[in-house]
Amino acid sequence: MGKIAFLCPGQGSQYPGMAEELYQDSQKVQELFDTAEEIKPGIKNLIFNGDKQTLQETKNTQPALFLADYASCAALLEQKIVPDAVAGFSLGEIVALAVAKVLSPEKSFQLVCKRGLLMQEAAKKVSGSMVAVLKMDPNELEKICEKTQTFPVNYNCPGQIVVSGEQEKIEKLKEELQRMKIRTISLPVGGAFHTPYMKEAGEGLLKELQEKDYEMKPAAIPLYGNKTAKPYPKDREEMEKLLSGQVYNSVKFEQTLKNMAEDGIDTFIECGPGTTLAGFVKRSVPGAKIYNVSNRESLQTVVKELKESC
Repeated sequence: MGKIAFLCPGQGSQYPGMAEELYQDSQKVQELFDTAEEIKPGIKNLIFNGDKQTLQETKNTQPALFLADYASCAALLEQKIVPDAVAGFSLGEIVALAVAKVLSPEKSFQLVCKRGLLMQEAAKKVSGSMVAVLKMDPNELEKICEKTQTFPVNYNCPGQIVVSGEQEKIEKLKEELQRMKIRTISLPVGGAFHTPYMKEAGEGLLKELQEKDYEMKPAAIPLYGNKTAKPYPKDREEMEKLLSGQVYNSVKFEQTLKNMAEDGIDTFIECGPGTTLAGFVKRSVPGAKIYNVSNRESLQTVVKELKESC
């Protein structure tokens, strides 16, 4: 076995009851959730017992999913499964910051709460949505996006690009693609994320990082950024700009995975609800070993297999 990477999913993978078994089994996870409860009262009940609609509100989704993602990472770390690199998809990048020790888990949670609020406020100003476009040439899709005034924002894997924008313009895009017999899938998110419509949220996040002491440190392991698909810089000012700019720029996840593989990563563990990122790895890095940890059973399976392969 070569090197291991943790991958932390973003919005869309959340569901009520996520991470409950990991919470029950880990004192470290319990301590983080208790601290989070002091920062955002009611967050534990929302995660374990909340309804889908409330959980889908961006201001709730982001802190809730942060805790669920980090619970999986913490559970693996407790079992001595240590990553050689880390990346997160959109809000998952905040989880990756905590894993790479750029921020403490507590500071990361505070930041993700602020991020969720800022993005929800920005989303209220424009009725937006996102749609996954399947099996289409990127260059051709980009031309149609320009024509319909929409934005190709998430380059997920070969054959899948997510487009974001105003609701009416997304509908026009879908009509255009339907005529071309291109398949699309609408995503369960609450805004035109990773577009210029989110610039105000990004600027607010940068102000938050500059004015409050989040105690940012250089990453202890390579942390690959969504905006660049490359490891984070060490300079604090550059880190702040990269993290805040991520909100209104494209997520280059396919290239991130390929860069990780080129750097020696051959085992990828998706840490959190769902298997979306695992699917991206399968299409982007043929032959890679792919795992997911989201509950007690999956944790036990991954730990057993990885320790046996050592």
